[in-house]
Amino acid sequence: MLRQSVLRLSRAAVARPALSRSFVTAVARPQLVRAAPVSFIRHYSSAHVLTKDMIQERIVALLESFDKVNDAKNITATANLTSDLGLDSLDVVEVVMAIEEEFGLEIPDHDADEIKTVQQAIDYVSAQPAAV
Repeated sequence: MLRQSVLRLSRAAVARPALSRSFVTAVARPQLVRAAPVSFIRHYSSAHVLTKDMIQERIVALLESFDKVNDAKNITATANLTSDLGLDSLDVVEVVMAIEEEFGLEIPDHDADEIKTVQQAIDYVSAQPAAV
């Protein structure tokens, strides 16, 4: 009797599968989804471009607000930071740090030592693509 019950249940299970046919098809044959291409290239926005005139205006404004500059009339592109503007070496370091903050840059020490005029500061900032 037990044997007949087990056989009857097994025949019924084979006759009607427990899972629907569409579910079995979906699991057995997964559809491939076309993924979007991945770009490993960093794109910089071209909307904001710093021109040398913009850089010069910002550096001159920075130097004008610096209280240790002896005369704001002497601030020109060719002005030397020490002889023309009356800054000592520590003041020049402070100016370079202010330029770093103004443009969002990190100026290495060996490059900072080379900045002696306003024009050299302008040229350095304009050569940096990360300047903002």
